[in-house]
Amino acid sequence: MTDYKISIDSSDDKKSKKGLLWGLLSLAALLLVFLSFTAVRAYQYKNFRSAAELSEVQLQNLQDYLQSTYSENYEILQNLPYSISKPNLDVWAKSAILLDTSNGNIIYEKNADEIIPPASMTKLFSMYVVEQEIEAGNLSYDDIIPLPPESWACNMPPHSSLMFLGEGQRVTLEELLLGLSICSGNDAAYALAYTICGNMEDFVERMNKIAEDLGLENTHFVESSGYSELNTTTAREMAAFCCKYLQKYPESLARYHSVQKFTYPKERNLAPGDSLRAQDFSNGFPRHITMSITQRNTNPLLGILDGVDGLKTGYIDESGYNLSLTARRNGNRFLSVTMGGPGNSSSEGQAGRVHDGKELMNWAFKTFADFDMGLYTHPYFVKAYCASEKGINIVPAYEPSHLTVPYISGDNVEESVANVKVAVDINKNHWGAVEQGEICGYLRFYLDEYLLQEIPLVADRDLKKANFIIAASDKLILKFLPLIQR
Repeated sequence: MTDYKISIDSSDDKKSKKGLLWGLLSLAALLLVFLSFTAVRAYQYKNFRSAAELSEVQLQNLQDYLQSTYSENYEILQNLPYSISKPNLDVWAKSAILLDTSNGNIIYEKNADEIIPPASMTKLFSMYVVEQEIEAGNLSYDDIIPLPPESWACNMPPHSSLMFLGEGQRVTLEELLLGLSICSGNDAAYALAYTICGNMEDFVERMNKIAEDLGLENTHFVESSGYSELNTTTAREMAAFCCKYLQKYPESLARYHSVQKFTYPKERNLAPGDSLRAQDFSNGFPRHITMSITQRNTNPLLGILDGVDGLKTGYIDESGYNLSLTARRNGNRFLSVTMGGPGNSSSEGQAGRVHDGKELMNWAFKTFADFDMGLYTHPYFVKAYCASEKGINIVPAYEPSHLTVPYISGDNVEESVANVKVAVDINKNHWGAVEQGEICGYLRFYLDEYLLQEIPLVADRDLKKANFIIAASDKLILKFLPLIQR
């Protein structure tokens, strides 16, 4: 019988142990690399304070998305973000609207979409065109403006409001604007139209382009003075325009619309060889106006109602007595437009304007005041984990500058404003992918327990989800986040 001796080669065992050891060392090395990577990433997160700036393309995409998705919040005029019962106001005008100019919130309306000729409120559009030309550097307030025959007082339609321009006079652009706003001069309107465009037709086209750009579908002009009944608008659309006018050219209130009287012509305005002297106007207007005439602002509430500093009256038989009125008290500004006011005479029409203006403005200032939202409507930085970037901004879907606060708390409306509370509802840390415009939280404004306004907070950019290694690293970081943030 043959004995077989089995021998085991110890070299295989050694190789196996060596392979295991190298595997463990490699794993340890990988773990060390991973932990080092995680430590560096954790340090970066700890010191990360702001998101990367958006590119122009990203910024434009965000603006386009928000204006499309939240279009009603980007309109000039908007409904209040909360509900109120309709006030029982005694407004005589056929059509009326009242709003907070800081945000365009409508707080009262009556037949606000009825189409009515604006009459001399038309001149506000003329002034807007002129201000555009000054802004563009094409005109200066001190420019001497030539007066074509179409602008002379003697050539104006009967019953026109006038500043009394005449042949050969020297008048500055600023004087024409004062004559337009204070005296409601139709002659001034014609002088400005011919100065800027050389004719009425092209100037009116400029006015209509403004209305079109603002989305005013029922506002249309055929001439710039407001004399024609074919000029049309509504209280709502005129209020929207006035809001835009005040936003772009707020200095016009002190410069023109709140000036209480205007004297013209002065000695310096007269044609060479003329001097100031009394004239006989019984047979119409002479070509050479040489009598100095002082007129008061046609706005009957200037100096009568607290805070009133604008804006413009209008009257023709077809429109009734119109008034765009604005007033400011304690930092709050309201605007009303009343159209189709009653009256069989100028004194009756003015009385109606005074009545409605006081009724609307006194109620507005007693019932509402503004809360400044500027401290809260800003981007909120959020750290992003397991994502293609380490952070994003969460931005308001729209940014009203002020919140119109109703008087429902405290002893007066100012105490209501003081009682407003703000809640910012967002997660400080974001996980994974996100789409630009995705809602990531809310900004809420409360008065006592009543929610006044809720604004979505949205992601300002797209983020892709990171790979599994970054995901594992970020999960570890989040687990020990309290330690990292010390």
